[in-house]
Amino acid sequence: MKHFPNHDDRSVAVGKSFNDVAHPRPGGPWVASWTASAQPVWGSDFLFPTNVPAMLHEQTVRQIARISLGGERLRIVLSNVHGQSPIHIGHATVARSAELDPGAAHSAPDIRTITFGGESCASILPGASLVSDPVDMETESLSRLTVSLYVPGPAPLTTFHWDGRQTTWIVPGNQTHARDLDVAPPSMCTTARPLLTGIHVERENGPRARSVVVIGDSITDGATASLDQDTRWPDFLAARLAPHGVAVVNAGISGARLLSDGMGVNALARLERDVLSQPGVEAVIVMLGINDIAWPGTAFARLAALPSLASMTAGFRQLIAQLRGHGIRVLGATLLPFAGALPDSPLADYFQPEKDALRRRVNDWMRSSDAFDGIVDFDAALRDPDDSTRLIAAYDSGDHLHPGDSGLRAMGEAVDLGLLLPGRLSFPPPHPPLINPPARPTP
Repeated sequence: MKHFPNHDDRSVAVGKSFNDVAHPRPGGPWVASWTASAQPVWGSDFLFPTNVPAMLHEQTVRQIARISLGGERLRIVLSNVHGQSPIHIGHATVARSAELDPGAAHSAPDIRTITFGGESCASILPGASLVSDPVDMETESLSRLTVSLYVPGPAPLTTFHWDGRQTTWIVPGNQTHARDLDVAPPSMCTTARPLLTGIHVERENGPRARSVVVIGDSITDGATASLDQDTRWPDFLAARLAPHGVAVVNAGISGARLLSDGMGVNALARLERDVLSQPGVEAVIVMLGINDIAWPGTAFARLAALPSLASMTAGFRQLIAQLRGHGIRVLGATLLPFAGALPDSPLADYFQPEKDALRRRVNDWMRSSDAFDGIVDFDAALRDPDDSTRLIAAYDSGDHLHPGDSGLRAMGEAVDLGLLLPGRLSFPPPHPPLINPPARPTP
């Protein structure tokens, strides 16, 4: 077995080849079980590196995704939404993954070929998505799948998800059916997710499945969640909802904003793709706004002005109106405190008192306006009782903006499940925030 350089010396193994092409047949309704929202790949002049090659050429991209809800069949979604030319997929496979313990092998003993219109190869058109044929593969809720894509290329890589918090491997040649990846140079590891944007499942047994979409920014995306451990706050929410047949899909994008484009397009511009097109969606949690408030005056948007409360609330109301027009229930999430955010970085000026004042006004409006169908009060659950401008220390990742794993768990447990789908399922009350949370471990 070969090892990956420069990535904690972790090894990978994927199970023996098994070529099983599935054919469509009647079944139950599809439901979105996992997603990674598509972002445009930015240029080298941006503050953060892309962590992906500019071009894919005779390479296999292997990714692991934890689905929130299992089923009898699955299909994948690939995206070239920000591309200017077609991307040809020479071969694609999917397999059940082994649990990802640190340092353990990644094994997939049963690798299935994924087809598109009955063919093992297909092209993703520019500006479009590509949905695969169904694959007969039973999966468990909260289980991991390995998806491998061979791109003959050369193909410019212009669509990705920047911060997947999961290791992706890009290796030479067609290794879609390889048990053990050959990671000879120029192989690379990254935490970005090229091309793969969705996994849907079909459940033929039990009650009708449904999904909850969480649309948010880096806090939802899991910017400081432990790598390869699925500890984003929507992951904890998914674990609570899976026994009830409810999927949770994470439409968070680091740097996302409500009103303006950021490290992705604004919320209304991506609403159709990231929420409305997801099969089975019945409720949405909206956690957006902190980047609209904090970016102005920083290296991200040096000359931008602070948005007004009126513009923020108008943006939320438009988002709510469009979602309700599709019969979707909408919950708003209050914005977390962020005093001292991003110290010793080019963004050390992220927090300013006037920005915090606007954050508080947005939160007050959410709580009092009845604009949303319900509120998830993350601010109340995670703010320091002795300093309401800061996160509780035990919940802070250390950058004073993003919660660490303990804080993300507290967020996932603070959601009142009864607010999501009232009257349809019986849920226990939400976990109250800890009065004396555990101390944050010393690094």
